[in-house]
Amino acid sequence: MSGPLTRRNFIRTVSGGAAGLALATELSSGSIASSPGWKAGLAREIITPEKSLWMAGYASRKKPSEGVAQDLYAKALALEDGTGKRGVLVTSDLLGFPAVVSHNIAERVEQRYHLTRHQLLLSSSHTHCGPVIGRMLGTMYPMNSEQWADVDAYTSDLEDKVVALVGTALKSMRPARLSFGHGNAGFAMNRRARTNEEVVIGVNKDGPVDHDVPVLRIDDMHGKLRAVVVGYACHNTTAQDMLQFNGDYAGFAQAWLEAHHPGATALFVAGCGGDANPYPRGSIELARQHGEELAAAVVKVLAGKLQPVHSPLKTAYEEFPVAFATPPGREELKAQLANQDVYHRNWAEAMLKILDRDGRLPSEYPYPLEIWQFSNDLTFIAMGGEVVVDYDLRLKRELGAEKLWVAAYCNDVFAYIPSLRVLKEGGYEGGGAMVYYGQPGPFAPSVEETIVGKVHDLVGQVRSSS
Repeated sequence: MSGPLTRRNFIRTVSGGAAGLALATELSSGSIASSPGWKAGLAREIITPEKSLWMAGYASRKKPSEGVAQDLYAKALALEDGTGKRGVLVTSDLLGFPAVVSHNIAERVEQRYHLTRHQLLLSSSHTHCGPVIGRMLGTMYPMNSEQWADVDAYTSDLEDKVVALVGTALKSMRPARLSFGHGNAGFAMNRRARTNEEVVIGVNKDGPVDHDVPVLRIDDMHGKLRAVVVGYACHNTTAQDMLQFNGDYAGFAQAWLEAHHPGATALFVAGCGGDANPYPRGSIELARQHGEELAAAVVKVLAGKLQPVHSPLKTAYEEFPVAFATPPGREELKAQLANQDVYHRNWAEAMLKILDRDGRLPSEYPYPLEIWQFSNDLTFIAMGGEVVVDYDLRLKRELGAEKLWVAAYCNDVFAYIPSLRVLKEGGYEGGGAMVYYGQPGPFAPSVEETIVGKVHDLVGQVRSSS
């Protein structure tokens, strides 16, 4: 979820730079050292709704979608190491997978393909130009019962497609080589702007941001590019609240890479960009521009010398409690029913229903964390929620940035995940967005240490066994 339009006084032009590097990408395959032991399989499926649906991410939309600017995709990368251990990464042009959808998919994947929960990683690009999924941000959208029924039907079909996609990727596995590198793209801008009284969504040129572009390259045994996985820590919201489905900058980056590398699949994984917006923003033309800038960064990495990524693969997954602050009482909630803001009224009604049903509001949330360890060469951390960049920067300091990939929006998108700094400062990411996510209130001050501590625990487990 993102805020108002912001613009810089200059426009980047990157198309020529990306195109100029494209040929070098294929010529660079000889620089990749052998990393035996892997098999890789790939699959893709168009998930663009076949009918008009309400679009996810913005309260400012007052009607459903009106056409398609770019198809939406779910993609899968299946990996098998030299010991036979498998893992499947699913990426998607969606705002996020809510927990119930992730759990449904994971249960069916385990039943059908015998992959346990820690062998499946569900990621979303966080485009705000995709459809509403399940009941995620449900109090935000003024839909009628028929429109909600359409969302439910789409969500059920999406689950079917993702489960089938995993199977297709597993069936297509063949010997592969993996390698890893880092690039840089500069369009992410911290969006937590300070006023005299509060923090608002805007432009903060001095705020923390991470312009790193992690890149995982997958080649066949002859050095031909089969796939590239790309990350970036920035909200996928350049096009803002337009009414045509599209993948925003992440979708355009993937499309450019695939168009210039026929036969290869590009997959995007969102990073810890909860408090970063693309800059400038406000049109699909700017989304295309940022996508091409990201693609140019990837092509530059592919044209250089990457580090080989060896077998084996170790994976871990855990859901652990992260505490909320003291929740509001019944009288406080009743008072909110008179709030002039409809979203606060909707939230209060939802909280009162929970109180009536359960006798109390939730005191914690089951936070999903997944770690994939590739030998001693790469640690992939997949965090749930809209994680702010402080986590990314801290984990890189504490665990080493060179061989680390920190992703967010994985497995469940249920709230912003503030650091202690952001929580204390307040604002949208610090707790204001909880109204839209239907949570009882902000997180407790223990949120950062709880999550970072568990990251260290799980990373320690998978690294010690590699």
